[in-house]
Amino acid sequence: MDVNNVNIDISAVEPKQYPSNGYPEIALVGRSNVGKSSLTNVLINRNSYARTSNTPGKTQTLNFYNVDDKMFFVDIPGYGYARISKKEREKWGQMIETYLTTRRQLNGVILLIDGRRKPSDDDLQMYEFLKYYNIPTLILATKMDKTPKSKWNKETSLLNKTIELNEDDEIMLFSAQTKYGKDEVWQWIEKHTGVK
Repeated sequence: MDVNNVNIDISAVEPKQYPSNGYPEIALVGRSNVGKSSLTNVLINRNSYARTSNTPGKTQTLNFYNVDDKMFFVDIPGYGYARISKKEREKWGQMIETYLTTRRQLNGVILLIDGRRKPSDDDLQMYEFLKYYNIPTLILATKMDKTPKSKWNKETSLLNKTIELNEDDEIMLFSAQTKYGKDEVWQWIEKHTGVK
């Protein structure tokens, strides 16, 4: 998909603040600093539209990126950041769970994991949650430019062994640096939203 126009329409913490125009939504979830903003920037052909942060745990709202008045990317706060208080984590957890389990416009989730490491317990827990609610999920192994290409098959094999995939879910490799995987991610998004 060629993207011409992107706006952050809304930053929301509760359902009454979500957009009301009915566009399909794809949510981006993953650990803090796994590359959600970098993925967004690559998909929308902008260098630094979605702000990447050096401070993990900084995003505290659901950020709705309006893409060409056709769909939304929903950037969800990163999980697994220890310095956030337990109370704060519970509040975030509730906000994220409410969105993922009640939003009718949610057409799929891209779960980003660091391709250089084995999926964390948080990653596995998040995928099990998405699987339980039967939400179409693309598991995207990021930062692949930092792994030699000769090891990519091994990485994919490790992911397939570690994660029990729903039959309709997929695993892909991605690099924001080289844009490897960008077209395949867009194909997955188009397939699940019907947006071209």
